[in-house]
Amino acid sequence: MRAIPEDTVDSQKDYHAARTPRERLRKKKVFVERKVSVDVYIPSVVSVGQLAQLLDVRLARLQRKMEQAGMGEETSYDHVLTSDYAVLLAEEFGKNPIVNDEMAFDIYPSPPHPKLGSLPLRPPIVTIMGHVDHGKTTLLDTLRSTSVAKGEAGGITQHIGAFSVPVPSTSNDNVLKTITFLDTPGHAAFSAMRARGAGVTDIIVLVVAADDGIMPQTHEVINLIKKEQDKVGVVVAINKVDKPGISIEAVQTSLLAEGLQLEQYGGDIPAVNVSGKTGEGLPSLVETLSAIAEMQDLRAEQEGPVHGYVLESNMHKGLGPVATVLVLRGSLKIGSHIISGLSYARVRVMNDSNGKPVKAATPGMAVTISGWKTLPSAGSDVLQGSEADIKKAIANRQRKAEIESSLADMEAINSTRRQDREKRELELQSGKDVVASEEQPEHGPKELRLVIKADVSGSAEAVVGALQGIGNDVAITKVISSGVGDVTESDVTLAQTAGGMIVAFNVNASKQIQSAAAQKNVTILSSGVIYKLMDDVQDHVIKLLPVIVEKKITGEAQVLQIFDIQAKKQVVKVAGCRVTNGMVERSKQARVIRNGETVHEGPVETLRVVKKDVMEVRKGSEFGLSLANFSGLQAGDSIQMFTIIEKPGVL
Repeated sequence: MRAIPEDTVDSQKDYHAARTPRERLRKKKVFVERKVSVDVYIPSVVSVGQLAQLLDVRLARLQRKMEQAGMGEETSYDHVLTSDYAVLLAEEFGKNPIVNDEMAFDIYPSPPHPKLGSLPLRPPIVTIMGHVDHGKTTLLDTLRSTSVAKGEAGGITQHIGAFSVPVPSTSNDNVLKTITFLDTPGHAAFSAMRARGAGVTDIIVLVVAADDGIMPQTHEVINLIKKEQDKVGVVVAINKVDKPGISIEAVQTSLLAEGLQLEQYGGDIPAVNVSGKTGEGLPSLVETLSAIAEMQDLRAEQEGPVHGYVLESNMHKGLGPVATVLVLRGSLKIGSHIISGLSYARVRVMNDSNGKPVKAATPGMAVTISGWKTLPSAGSDVLQGSEADIKKAIANRQRKAEIESSLADMEAINSTRRQDREKRELELQSGKDVVASEEQPEHGPKELRLVIKADVSGSAEAVVGALQGIGNDVAITKVISSGVGDVTESDVTLAQTAGGMIVAFNVNASKQIQSAAAQKNVTILSSGVIYKLMDDVQDHVIKLLPVIVEKKITGEAQVLQIFDIQAKKQVVKVAGCRVTNGMVERSKQARVIRNGETVHEGPVETLRVVKKDVMEVRKGSEFGLSLANFSGLQAGDSIQMFTIIEKPGVL
């Protein structure tokens, strides 16, 4: 048997001696946490595009993984894989694949048409973007000669508006065509809705006010344009050129500095000077959009199964759940069965952007659809199928959502148990001291709990995003519920139970609901303008902050001499003083300063001039003073009179 060198033994002893009790404890008992793999049902054959949706990963990421696995020639969207290859790829993404055709069934968009050039042309989808109050809605209002802007709260767009505008063709056939416009909100709270509008658009029109220039949401839109530059056309509309004293050249230069290469400076992005108020330059803008659309050669199937996109959804009195759907491919007709996320519908009523009923919606049209069983989420795909297939797909999607929800709960439970184990280990290491410290609860930030109700799902999403970021490490907002529709009694009950308040955006709270809320001490904040709601919620968060206490000095005096005055049964020390600044008042607090340090703060007990009690003494006057609960005044002390001012906290 080989002998172990003594220096090795000594070093091992030193190592074990240097280890903490906690490290030695963990050596004895080791817990290994394993991330729970999500079950994924895979059909016997599946296309690459469908597999990406099943695994809930981006198509580009799946294609990169396939290339790394040596499947570079099989990465096209519509390439069909056998379950063997699909199982291996699913395992690469940490999933637990189960091959089951029935459980894996779902409805997917059709693969791209192999010969796009043979398909009929479709209207371009143009999204109007820009900063709040830069005149986007008024610009479109002039285009379609209706009064959209007047109907918006404060003239600010709160939703995605979609409508078609007939325009003359740029070719010589003089045929009227249409352009579908999406008007997105410009306010900071609606960034998710702007991104959603950019995701389905062919051309982005960036509206910049000539009198305002580049603003925060303009920066945001420019960043969106840079991300989507290869996929979408871009036109800059410099609005409000009818105002006096503006500099169009300054706006163009600032856009160039932001990286937008305008045609005026040798780039490829056209810039058009327009006025939404007078209509100046609008024909030129329409011609530019038509020319870009013809260059893009936009085509789509006019028949076959529908693929669309939910722009907005809301509860309509009399119609129930209603959604604005932008049709991208196929023809949507009355009576069709469609699915969107976890919601499905049999199309009962279909209206165009002007509110007129239509029997069929073709690519490029935005229509309002009623007949939904539940409210679909804004931003989700709309697909068509048979009634039986849609019901089967809905059942599978609901099961998948429940599994994902339970797994999220399981991970939260595991995290809590891990923290409990660590606490027990610390208790074993340090004994009662740790136990005592753990019994003291950790005080996190105070929470302003909110129940949010909005008129449409996109607005509810935007309000949640805008309000949940308000606060700091002392007081924060917490959204406990959000939904669509008027404020109900259950909302009031939820807010009361949670100790929160209700935020109502563009929805009503009946007198009965307001009365119930008042009885239960539940506040309802209601407005049709989002930034007013943000200000109101911020004010309520500030009320949760500790007040800022300020001491305002109102007078100063110098102690000249100390006198012993015989009272009833005791000798009281009274300071003879002179007011050097301001006014000494009996109702104020006094601070005694000696050698630059504060030795006492407290109320005034007596304030006299000669033998008369007074309430105040002005500058230059002499007086006698005694302080409550303090008899240590000395000649030469300074006395400052102050009042306490409480100010609300600052976020």
